Formats: sequence, C-alpha cells, structure tokens
Amino acid sequence: MSAIFTVSELTRSVKNLLEAEFPFVWVRGDVTNLSRPASGHLYFTLTDGDAAVSVVWFKSSQKSATPVTLGNETINPLTGEVEEEARATSLTGTTIDDGMEVLCAGRLNVYEPRGQYQLVAELVQDQGRGDLALAFEALKKALSAKGYFDDERKLELPSNPARVAVVTSPSGAAIRDFLRIANTRGTGSEIRIYPTLVQGENAPSQIAAALDLVDAEDWADVVVLIRGGGSLEDLWAFNTEPVADALFRMRLPVITGVGHEPDVSIADFVADKRAATPSHVAQELWPRRETLAQRLDDLDMNLTRLYTQWFLTKTTNFRHLRKALGWLSPERKLERMEDRFTTLLARLEDAGHDLIHDKNSDTKDLAWRLNRIYGPDHLERKKMGIVEQSTRLMRAFGPSVIQEKRRETALLAKQMHQAMTHFLDTAERRCEISTATLGGLDPEAPLQRGYSLIRVKKTGDFLRDPKEVTSGDALDIRVKEGHISAVVTNENTDSQENR
Repeated sequence: MSAIFTVSELTRSVKNLLEAEFPFVWVRGDVTNLSRPASGHLYFTLTDGDAAVSVVWFKSSQKSATPVTLGNETINPLTGEVEEEARATSLTGTTIDDGMEVLCAGRLNVYEPRGQYQLVAELVQDQGRGDLALAFEALKKALSAKGYFDDERKLELPSNPARVAVVTSPSGAAIRDFLRIANTRGTGSEIRIYPTLVQGENAPSQIAAALDLVDAEDWADVVVLIRGGGSLEDLWAFNTEPVADALFRMRLPVITGVGHEPDVSIADFVADKRAATPSHVAQELWPRRETLAQRLDDLDMNLTRLYTQWFLTKTTNFRHLRKALGWLSPERKLERMEDRFTTLLARLEDAGHDLIHDKNSDTKDLAWRLNRIYGPDHLERKKMGIVEQSTRLMRAFGPSVIQEKRRETALLAKQMHQAMTHFLDTAERRCEISTATLGGLDPEAPLQRGYSLIRVKKTGDFLRDPKEVTSGDALDIRVKEGHISAVVTNENTDSQENR
C-alpha cells in the first residue's frame, strides 16, 4: 500500500528534491509580466514561447557587474566564468524591461503556500530583445507603413450606443466585467456576443472571422474587442496580422480593451479607439446614469425657463399689437386729424396777432433810431466824444505813465529777489538743525559705537532693567552687523548665554 501524504508533506518533499537537484542553474528566455513593487524586489516571468517559469529577483541581488578583460577573454566577476563580449553586460533592477531576452543565473525554489516553483535570480544578463518583442516591432512597423494606424481612417464612436457587438470569449472574466459595468450605465442597450477563442494558435483566425461576421451583418452601432489580462504570450493573438487585417477592413467603429492598462497590442493601434481594460470599454461607451439623470433635469429646467420666457414675450407682443391696432383704427385716425386741425387753426390765429403787433413795434423803434442818428445835434456830440476819448488815453498811457510803471516794476523785482534769498537761507539753516537733531535721535547710532539693543522676545519690548526678565526668557540682541539669540540663565545677574 502506497503512503498517503498531506499537502504540506508532499510540497516539502518536492521542494527538497527540486532544490537539491538544481542548486544553481542558468536559464535563458524572454521577460514578460515585469512587476516593480515598492519593496524594490522584481517579479517577472521567463518564457521561450512554449513554457514559462516565475522569477523573483530580490533587491539585495540587483547588482551591476562590470566585466573584467584578461587578454582576449572577458570574465564575469560575479560568476568567474569566461563570457562572450556581447553577453558580458549584467543588468540592474532599473535596466531590465518587458520583451528583453535575458540569461538568469540562480537557484530553484518552491514557494510552499502556493505549491509553485520559481527561480530566485542572483544574476541577470542582457541577451538583447526577445523573439516576441522583435516580432511585435516588425509587424508594427510593416502595418504602420501600410497606413493601418493612420488617424484619418479611424471612425468616431457613437455616444450611448443602442446596439453593441462584443467579440470575446463568452466564459472569460473580460465579458463578465464588461457586462457588469454596462448594466449600471447608459439608458439600456442590446448587446450581442460573438464567441471566439482569445488565446492559442486558432485564436487569430477565429477573432478575424468573428469580426468579419459582425461587419457583414451590419447590425451594431459599435464593435467591442476585449480580453482579460495575461502575459505577452497570452495576448499574442491580438498581435497577429490576420486580426489586424480584419480590423482594417471593418466599416463599423471598433473599440478595444485588451489586457491591463500597460498592455498595448497591434489590435489597439488599428482599432478606432483603445481602452485600458474591458471595464474601461464600457465606461467609454455609456455615460453614468446619474450623469444622464442630471442632464435630463438640466434640460427640463432649461425647457421650463425658455417656455416661460417665450410665453411672457408673446404676451407682451400681443398687448403691443392690440394697442397698435386700436391706434390705427379709422375712427381714432379721424379724431386725431380733427384735434390737429383745431390746434393748427388756433396757432395760426395767434401767429397773425403776434405778427401785426411785432411790425408796429418795429416801425416805432426804427423811427426813434433814425431821429437820434440824423438829428441836428448828432455831429456836435460826435466831435466832443472824440476829443474826450483822446484826453483819457493820454492820461492813461502817456510817456510819463509808462516810465513810472518801469521804475515800480524794477523796485518790485529787487524786493522779490531779496525776500527769496532770505527765505532760502532761513530754510537751509532749519534743515541743518533738523538733520543734526534726527541724527542724535537715531536708535541705531549707538550700534555703530559698539553698543547693542536687547529685546525680550515674549513681549517684544526693549530691556531696560534686569528685573524685567527671569531665568529662561529668550532674548534678541541687535548689534551693528545683525542679531544674536540668547537665553537668560541667572535672573540675579546681567550675564547671558548664547545658544
């Protein structure tokens, strides 16, 4: 009868056997799923396309080894082995990246809580870009040259689509996440799932066929291509030319959500829009229902406000039109014409009376003026007026008057100059006295002679008596070149101690 092991016993036996059989190994492969947690340790998967092994590279082992050249040979100082010059560069935790082909040296270890074996790396050397990474870049370059990634050919996604075609695995976590988010957003949509493999050799052809079927049916408003996270190998179906060709042929807008946010596939470049995850695809397609409800409330309020404003405007216009119609009626027009005729007739009569009165007044005034101008005493009065005006002009502006004014002006100018000189001398003396007085009152003048000003920090007052402070009080001492902080150590003396 064979022995019955507990899980712990079996795992421990496998651990002892594996670690004893492979105490130190060298493994070559491509880096995928690289993780950099805050601890500084690195976790990644090493794969050759057919198999994969988990690798942990602890922070303490992430050292950069500079090769040593002896003659024509290159020796790794960490291993002591002779290496080719092209393979002699060791990596550090900051230089390793996804898609690199590396050579890892370390020991195998079994992690008992999960029953999983892993490689604990002691040394990681760069072997160049991995085959998958090189194939990805080559296909990306070729498709870009064909115009597969051009923005001009990409279509705009509809907002809040009513019919959505989803190309994915019907049993994967991606469709569950997508439907869960879709159920909480939008105003209700019809979703059709087009099942297909999303991993493996047959996945590219099935994905391409499903996309062609969706395009031929021409039922959907938008097409969704999604898959959950995984390694570069797991997502490789979305990095193949058949899938890229099918996306390029699509006449409907396509949005992709392949893997996690750092994962970018060829399908993402060809699609009309890329989302970080399947859940994010649903968020891109449909708005939140709370947002739609708020928008509906806003539209309802705006409609009510606009209707009220429109109704008030129409009411006001109706009143104006009604008043205008009353004003333009024939009866009102005749009344206005009769009133105007009466007013004009009264104004005409008043104007006639005013005209006759004005003409009589003008005739009397003109007769009086003619008699005054051309009467017998007119010429004599004119002669006497001219003589009188000449006499007054000589008295006001004769040569003697002008000479007297010149003498008065010279005297006033001399007096003004003397007064100004006296004023300036007096102001200068006052300024000198004020300058001297201010200099004596300058609180910082004693500082120039070596004195200091002491201020008590807790009150901000200047210190004049030792009794104003106690032991432990902080002081600020102002000297010529700056400040010194001090603390009172003995309240009975004047001694102070610098901090």
